[in-house]
Amino acid sequence: MQALLALSRAIDRLNAFVGKYSIWLIFAATFISAANAIVRKAFDASSNAFLEVQWYLFAWSFLLAAGYTLLHREHVRIDVINSRLSKTKQVWIDIIGFALFLTPLCLTILWLSMPVVIQMYQSGEMSGNPGGLIRWPVWAAIPVGITLLMLQGLSELVKRIAFLTGDGPDPMGKLSDKSAEEELAEALRAEAEIKQAQAAAAQAAARQV
Repeated sequence: MQALLALSRAIDRLNAFVGKYSIWLIFAATFISAANAIVRKAFDASSNAFLEVQWYLFAWSFLLAAGYTLLHREHVRIDVINSRLSKTKQVWIDIIGFALFLTPLCLTILWLSMPVVIQMYQSGEMSGNPGGLIRWPVWAAIPVGITLLMLQGLSELVKRIAFLTGDGPDPMGKLSDKSAEEELAEALRAEAEIKQAQAAAAQAAARQV
């Protein structure tokens, strides 16, 4: 189990790194969109390539961040029933979901998408729009993003099994991107604020007496 937990931590670090920097793809897409709009208005010139590269960047950011989103448990969840169950039952529901639904779905998407990506790469298929881009780079985002999502599903599965066997902490809580030093500083700050509030309350009570 310790080896699996080490693998889980490595996957978590990988998706945390990818998710942290995939935000720059959104920034690039926004910048290109703004530049394209300015050029079109100011010089009455534009290109389908500018439009398509925005779609490419958005597709890559969305798919690359799928594993990061699962790591932080930010996907939409329907908790009408699940939230009323015990922690153990919630963990078992997640285990079933990761093992019987997420993993087979990811494998199916990989099985179907890889031949398409390879075929597009070999043929050099281009966009049907005038001045458009080559197609395979955007299609490549599918297997890459789904692989990261499937790996994160494996990591979450390992963490939940470790929790049930007593080898790991509760995997259902919210994660934080803050370092241990930052969390300690926040805790000390909160403690200081509480002491200040207590002192102020004591002073106010003393004045009333």
